[in-house]
Amino acid sequence: MTQSPSNPDIAVVILAAGQGTRMKSARPKVLHQVGGRAMLHHVMALAQSVSPSRMVVVVGTKSEMVADAARAFDPSVQTVLQDPPLGTAHAVSASLECLEDFRGDVVVLYADTPLISQETLEDLLAQRRSGHAVVVLGFEAKVPGAYGRLITGEGDELLRIVEAKDASPEELETRFCNSGVMAIDGALLSGLLAAVGNENAKGEYYLTDIVHIARSQGQTCGVVSCDEDEVLGVNSRVELAEAEALFQQRRRVYMMQEGVTLADPETVYFSFDTVIGEDVTIGQNVVFGPGVTIESGVEIKPFCHFENAKVKPDATIGPYARLRPGAEIGENAHIGNFVEIKKSRVDDGAKVNHLTYIGDAIIGAKANIGAGTITCNYDGFDKHTTHIGKGAFIGSNNSLVAPVTIGDGAYTGSGSVITKNVETDALALERAQQKQLAGWADKFRRKKQLKD
Repeated sequence: MTQSPSNPDIAVVILAAGQGTRMKSARPKVLHQVGGRAMLHHVMALAQSVSPSRMVVVVGTKSEMVADAARAFDPSVQTVLQDPPLGTAHAVSASLECLEDFRGDVVVLYADTPLISQETLEDLLAQRRSGHAVVVLGFEAKVPGAYGRLITGEGDELLRIVEAKDASPEELETRFCNSGVMAIDGALLSGLLAAVGNENAKGEYYLTDIVHIARSQGQTCGVVSCDEDEVLGVNSRVELAEAEALFQQRRRVYMMQEGVTLADPETVYFSFDTVIGEDVTIGQNVVFGPGVTIESGVEIKPFCHFENAKVKPDATIGPYARLRPGAEIGENAHIGNFVEIKKSRVDDGAKVNHLTYIGDAIIGAKANIGAGTITCNYDGFDKHTTHIGKGAFIGSNNSLVAPVTIGDGAYTGSGSVITKNVETDALALERAQQKQLAGWADKFRRKKQLKD
């Protein structure tokens, strides 16, 4: 992943130590996916968007799995262990060993909150640079419930954070709530955390306390507001589904704004990295897994599935086509109904229109592949390649036993099992001689009827 030069004035701490017991999963909560990407990786990508000089992921339960996933995404990330988990302030304190001598802006994000936008993060940093010691990201909650309330003064000034259980009736009327995300003056962070106590019912150290502590030291605190959907935290499979739905809705709107036609937007599903060009038309019930690029003018008919595949301009795909990893479809090529392509290149103008499996193959320009064709690419141990030349015509119901090459312009007869190379412009046939037994069917039926 190409990154911009790092900003020496920004560090990001990502809290990923939550146990996630409500997910009821052997997989750590933050590694569950939204839009084909782990929630942790969504948040790390958000952090990368502001080019921090330091990124720290605080891990806890199943720490090695989370730490390995963090390093796989960004080898420069630092990971620290919070053990035992004693609250959010305690988690941020665990990161201080990686922030020694850092005096810039420290952003605290949560690995189970994957939908915050880059624009919101930039707003948070801009507000911190206006002079506040701490800036909190807030949102107007439809149902404030148990959320902590943000009590504000004039302008963007944050006076205090009040937990719902401690709020007065008047304070409970406010719907402006705390997301937990903060930007903090790095020069003050260590001192603020050191002053946080654990005199509460759970005996934990809460990061929200630093607002009161900073103000008691004569500092000011501020707020930035975002849409409630951005700060949805995922703690259960139900909330994971909600996050997926919000992600998909964003991507659908984005794609349509970028010149893509969606026949039925609610039935089309994208991944975080799906790339689609202008004037692409997408039918109903189409799914894009990770790693898909569709260039301009392509028509995708209903019920298709794509993963790690590339399609060049003006091709036609589907309906009911599946492009698996390594599929490369050329310009003006046709991939039709119930066709599966895996690790194969289909060159410009070629047609694979019906009931066909193409695996580990190269299909030349303007070749035609008949219905029911199979490239027999696997011998139980190794994969082998099939080469089909330009303008070749493969008859229906062919089995092409790889490794095999079909020359340019060659034909193969329907029903053939091709095991040897076919020369350019030749016709290859492989069929058993047809036999006919006169009257056999009538005799067979009579025999069966006598038994009855």
